[in-house]
Amino acid sequence: MTAADDLVPTDFQELTQALKYCVLLHDARTFEILWANRAACDLLGWTVDELRPLKAPDMSKNARQYSRELGHRWLRGAVDNGVGATEWCYRSKSGEEILTEAIAIRVELATRTAIMVQFRDIAEEKAVRRDLVRTEHRLRAFLSELAEGIVVLDDSDRVVFASESALRLLGEHLRGADFTAYCRDGAVPAREGRCRLAAPGHEPRWYAATCQRIDIESDLRGRMLLFYDITDRVLAEERHRRDTQRLDHLARYNAMGDMAMAIAHEVSQPLAAAYNFVEGARGRLATGDESVAWGLDNAARQIDRARRILGSLRQYVGRLEQSEQLTDLNAIVRDCAYFIELRAREAAVTVAIDLTDAPLPVRCENVLIGQVVMNLAFNAVEETAGLPEQERRVEIATRLAEDGSAELAVRDRGHGPPPDERVFDGGFTSKENGSGIGLALSQRIVTRHGGRIGVGPNQPCGAVFSFRLPLAEPENR
Repeated sequence: MTAADDLVPTDFQELTQALKYCVLLHDARTFEILWANRAACDLLGWTVDELRPLKAPDMSKNARQYSRELGHRWLRGAVDNGVGATEWCYRSKSGEEILTEAIAIRVELATRTAIMVQFRDIAEEKAVRRDLVRTEHRLRAFLSELAEGIVVLDDSDRVVFASESALRLLGEHLRGADFTAYCRDGAVPAREGRCRLAAPGHEPRWYAATCQRIDIESDLRGRMLLFYDITDRVLAEERHRRDTQRLDHLARYNAMGDMAMAIAHEVSQPLAAAYNFVEGARGRLATGDESVAWGLDNAARQIDRARRILGSLRQYVGRLEQSEQLTDLNAIVRDCAYFIELRAREAAVTVAIDLTDAPLPVRCENVLIGQVVMNLAFNAVEETAGLPEQERRVEIATRLAEDGSAELAVRDRGHGPPPDERVFDGGFTSKENGSGIGLALSQRIVTRHGGRIGVGPNQPCGAVFSFRLPLAEPENR
């Protein structure tokens, strides 16, 4: 004898009444309602006695898919096949429409064949499911439109997930593939950085990538790699690097040209004088003239002068290939002063140099910043050369600017600031045979050193070209 044998019919009725699942019992032949459990009565709002005379139109939503004919077809299918499932929208006594999941089961009772319909409210579940589907569709659309590719790799670097955007970037065969075959620089990026990726047999492109571990329940775990194409940026950076190298070469080339002019001008004079002294001394050797010794001494002094000029130039040229270093802006100006004054003497222009007493430490390439100083000074000398004699004056001054940077200013008394706002773009020049490349070079050199260059009016007339460089911290001794 089993425990179930101890149960009496009323016990089974109580068990049925305690169910949270709603139960309606229909006659298998007429489909009339025979009985309902407590859960069904509570959900629909009717008592069992009120439910018995009701027909399908009385307790179903007024819509074609819930018509009496379709309801009977569903119940008849359960009679014929033993079971039938559907979604059915009941209407409660208060008129509330309740979407349910309903299962009809044929039951052979002692007195008749019946159909037991079990149903539960799925309206909230249905709404949640719709929200999930909508969210999934939106997420898929969002991921498919991303510029970034997303892949998830297992511990053996095999792709267990690939977004639509990743497939567009690296090809349709990415899913399930060994991702190391796509990495043209070796291993898969561990954190973040740049790498070259491409499907086997394709031209690699540059990507910025970030990598992190994920563990989404049990079905998606590993390393998630996000990557997006930066090939255009890398190529632009490479072009900029080549342009910078060309800029450095051109600036040094200009500096060498300026020094070559200085050599041609300065060395020729003492050497010519020395030649004349030597020729004169040679003519007096036969007569025993005492001036011979004087002439030879002067010749030696002139040749020594030429030697010092060449030594100074050699020292300057020796710094052309030095890298960026800590230096004093005033020292750079002093190095350039000789060449500036030489150019000014040719044009009968007076140059006044006013440097700060305290050093102005900057970190730069001396020869490049020196080239900027000479470019601005030479332009000012040429601008001033055509003025009346008393106006031929150029002032070069350094100072500690109010923003804490080191500033150099070149003032002339010429025609004033250029009217063209693009004065530093490489196309502006006021010289008859000029190209404007000097100002463009100056602007790029200063900008590359973290500074800025500008032009404004001088008082009472003329222009002021100036640039500022960040002040550097002195190095620890």
